[in-house]
Amino acid sequence: MKTLNIAMIGYRFMGKAHSFAFGNTPFFFDRDINPVKKVICGRNEPMVRDAAGQFGWEAYETDWRKVVNRPDIDIVDIATPPVNHCEIALAAIANGKHVFCEKPLAMNADEARRMLDAAERAGIVHMLGHNYRRVPAIAHAHDLIAQGAIGEVRQFRATYLQDWLVDPDHPMDWHLDAAVAGSGPHSDLNAHVIDLARWLVGEITAVVGLKETFISQRPMEQLDAQPIMMDVTVDDASLFLARFAGGAIGSFEATRMAGGRKNALRFEINGSRGSIAFDLERMNELLFWSLDEPLALQGFRTILVTEKVHPYLANWWPAGLTLGYENAIVNEFADYFQCISQGKPCTPNFHDGWRISRVLDAVSRSWDSGHWESCDD
Repeated sequence: MKTLNIAMIGYRFMGKAHSFAFGNTPFFFDRDINPVKKVICGRNEPMVRDAAGQFGWEAYETDWRKVVNRPDIDIVDIATPPVNHCEIALAAIANGKHVFCEKPLAMNADEARRMLDAAERAGIVHMLGHNYRRVPAIAHAHDLIAQGAIGEVRQFRATYLQDWLVDPDHPMDWHLDAAVAGSGPHSDLNAHVIDLARWLVGEITAVVGLKETFISQRPMEQLDAQPIMMDVTVDDASLFLARFAGGAIGSFEATRMAGGRKNALRFEINGSRGSIAFDLERMNELLFWSLDEPLALQGFRTILVTEKVHPYLANWWPAGLTLGYENAIVNEFADYFQCISQGKPCTPNFHDGWRISRVLDAVSRSWDSGHWESCDD
C-alpha cells in the first residue's frame, strides 16, 4: 500500500469536508493508498491549530510557502478563496506536488491556463473539486445520456439557488469582495453548473447574460459598535443563456438571494426521446421520462439511486440507505487517489477548470457588452 502525505491549505468549510473524506476514503474504497493528513495550513494560528486537532491532522502551519516546499508532502490540497489558487498551485507544482484545487480553478481564464500549462509540463496529477459529478444520481444521469436513453440532447436548464444572503444585515465576508472571490454566485455557483453542463451535454460555445446586485452595502462584522458599512462588489444574482457545440441550448441562473432555497441545484435535460431531472436537495433521486413508454404510462418516474448497480453504490450501504453531501466528496477523493496510484489523468482537472473559466469570463463580458459572447475568445 502506497502512503500519500497530504498538505491542505485552508481549514474552514471545505477544509472540514476534505478532512472527513481523507479519513474515510480507505474505509469504503480499496485504492491501495494510505492518505496521511500531514499538515493543515491557515493564517489564523489559534483557529488552524484547533482545526488540526479537531480534524485529525498531524501538524499545522501558518505559511503555505513552507508547506509546499516540504519534501515529505505528496499532495497539496487547495481549499482557499479563489484569489490564492493560482499562486499556491504554481508553487506546489514547481515543487513536484500533485495538486487538488477547489473550484472555481482561478480568478479568470488566463490564470487557469497558467495553472494548466504548469501542471501538464510537470506531469503531476491534477484535479478540480467539482464533487457533484460524484453524486451517484448525477453520475447515473451521465450514464443514461451516454447510452442514448433520452436521444439527442436539445435543451439544458439549470438553477442554483441559495438564500444565505437574503438578510441585508448579514455581515460582509470574502464571498462579497470581487478582489478575493472574482464574482458572486456567478463563479461560486455557476462554476458547478457549467461543469455539469459540459459533462452531461458538451462544450458551451456562446453565452449572453445579465447580473444584479440587490444589496450594495453590508455591515462589517463587529460587536457592541455602530456597524461600518462596506461595499459589495460582486453580483447577487447571475443569469445567462448558452449555446452548446452539439446544437443544444441552455439557461443558467445562480443566486444567493432566493428565500427558502438552501442549496437548490436543479437541472433538467430534454432530449428527442426523453428527459432527465435532478434536485440536489433530493440528491438520491433522479427523475426520468421516456417517449418510448406507452402513452398511458408516460410521466416522470422517480429512480431511487441507491442500488449496487448505480455508480459508486457498490462501495456503500444496502439499497435504500441514502448518501449525503460528504459521501460525494469521499467518492471524489477515491477517484483522485486511484488516478495517482495508477499514474493516469483524472477528471475534472485543470483543463476542465480552464474551459469553465472561459465560459465564466464570456458571461462577464456579456454583462458589459449586452451581446452574445464567444467562449473561445
